[in-house]
Amino acid sequence: MKSKLKSISFDQELLKKYDKSLPRYTSYPPATELKINSGEKEFKLGIESGNKKKTPLSLYCHIPFCESACYFCGCNTIITKNKKVASSYLEYIVNDIKKTSQFVSSDRLVNQIHWGGGTPNYLNQLQIEQLFNTIKNNFNIDKNAEISIEVNPKYVDKNLIFFLRNIGFNRISFGIQDFEEKVQNVINRVQPEEMLFQVMDWVKEANFESVNVDLIYGLPFQNRYTFEKTIQKTIELNPDRIAVFNFAYIPWIKPAQKNLPIDELPSASEKLAILQMAIDKFNDNNYVYIGMDHFAKPNDELSIAQEKGDLHRNFQGYTTKPESDLISFGMTSISMLHDVYVQNHKKIKDYYRTIDEGLLPIEKGFALSQDDIIRRSIIMELMCQSQLDKNRVKSKYNLNFNFDEYFAQELIDLQPLEKDGLVSLYDDRLEVTSSGRWLIRNIASIFDPYLKKSKENTFSKSI
Repeated sequence: MKSKLKSISFDQELLKKYDKSLPRYTSYPPATELKINSGEKEFKLGIESGNKKKTPLSLYCHIPFCESACYFCGCNTIITKNKKVASSYLEYIVNDIKKTSQFVSSDRLVNQIHWGGGTPNYLNQLQIEQLFNTIKNNFNIDKNAEISIEVNPKYVDKNLIFFLRNIGFNRISFGIQDFEEKVQNVINRVQPEEMLFQVMDWVKEANFESVNVDLIYGLPFQNRYTFEKTIQKTIELNPDRIAVFNFAYIPWIKPAQKNLPIDELPSASEKLAILQMAIDKFNDNNYVYIGMDHFAKPNDELSIAQEKGDLHRNFQGYTTKPESDLISFGMTSISMLHDVYVQNHKKIKDYYRTIDEGLLPIEKGFALSQDDIIRRSIIMELMCQSQLDKNRVKSKYNLNFNFDEYFAQELIDLQPLEKDGLVSLYDDRLEVTSSGRWLIRNIASIFDPYLKKSKENTFSKSI
């Protein structure tokens, strides 16, 4: 598997052609397909099916609270400085875990746990320990499980970092977004450079197995020259993994983004220039491109898994663990089993109400057809391996069908992308080119029939 990326160069017409609103394909079908008042029965049946197969588990806990709003954020959050809200929420998410775990066989191993938000370190140490112990006491955790947490570096100290490591977290992630003070001010996320380097020093001293940092390009006042300074400082920070997210400007979904000065957002061509620069900088400093918007050191598990063709992807991002059933806890969180997805209530009062009624707090769901499962496999293989082996798809699901006949229209629709240098088509496989890897959402979307039915502006722009 090739890990190096060449610089991407588009003319303006081609840029306009591929700058479309598309899903990020953290799942397929996208979460927009989930239906209200559906899913609890299917969810229980899906868990039972996984019990029989002893499918490994991945667990997610959503902590929605933040002390202040980051204007760029697209996550499901509750902004409040009243820390008392965490006590009530902790009571309910603990009940959520205990209730759901009753349906799960004790011999199913959990190989991945992730806490996200919001701000998981909004909880104090006693609350973190209570939630962590609840998971341990209700599930069978693999001794080699990846256990990760996102933290806001503004609200950590050395004591907390070492506490997290000592109770069992072995991976940690924090957002930088941009080192530039002007950008930090306009997005309402001020984080002094000295503080970020201090947090990284504590993380390394605590001996976390992996540390990830997040950057965002496409924010107000950014350009290729200012962001180059951010890239250089990030390299000096020396994280194991780096995510460089494309800012999704969706004020019709996330009203806080209306606080951003729209006239100061970089143009699509400038964003592409920023992207080109970032790719070159990371390549030159020995970071491997993993997929979508992620880089990792060559000795990182993700890089090794990609080289071997063992990379996987779920709602938690890229992972080295085998395909698992993802069960999620907390308001608005999404569970993803083999053939069913469900999402918990988005409003905290509804999440609390259903748990009080003794029900699973599921608001909506979606049962996957065999066609959905096949297409999901294709999309995830493209996203993870940058190629698609036609025979591998057939053998994986023991299918007796002709790939080229089944996906005849899709292969026709891929031809313009091949002409534009994004993908190469062969009799037995598809291969994504270096340029195509950064437009992988466009390539994957060819296999997504739901996209044609989606409302305009449902998704963020691909560039």
